[in-house]
Amino acid sequence: MLKKGNKLYSILTGSCPRCHKESMYLDKNPYHMGKIFEMHERCSHCGLKYKIEPSFFYGAMYVSYAVGIAFAVAAFVIANLFLGADLITTFIAIIGTLIVFMPVIMRISRNIWINMFVKYDPKASQKKTNIHQNE
Repeated sequence: MLKKGNKLYSILTGSCPRCHKESMYLDKNPYHMGKIFEMHERCSHCGLKYKIEPSFFYGAMYVSYAVGIAFAVAAFVIANLFLGADLITTFIAIIGTLIVFMPVIMRISRNIWINMFVKYDPKASQKKTNIHQNE
């Protein structure tokens, strides 16, 4: 299911959307809050510049809203429908879920955003190698 070449692979692993060979982030753990947004400038394999333009990842805020809603709906379904919790407890479960998963939501949103603009190219790292050989 999660194979290189699949957008879902790049989104869930945080790997380069073009070559899928390395993580875009300096620290793979999203719960290291001081380093949550720190990214490599470029992919060392294919040379993709992650911040395609200044403020590129501001668009990920719109994606994070949708991802946050998905997490909230999942928390509601689990708390209210499966566990039978009352409305107040369900509300607390939703808020708790959003707080606990906030770093994951932010990372996934960035991953989705960049994957909307960059396509997987299995030959991308070879192209970079060829470019450097010609220089």
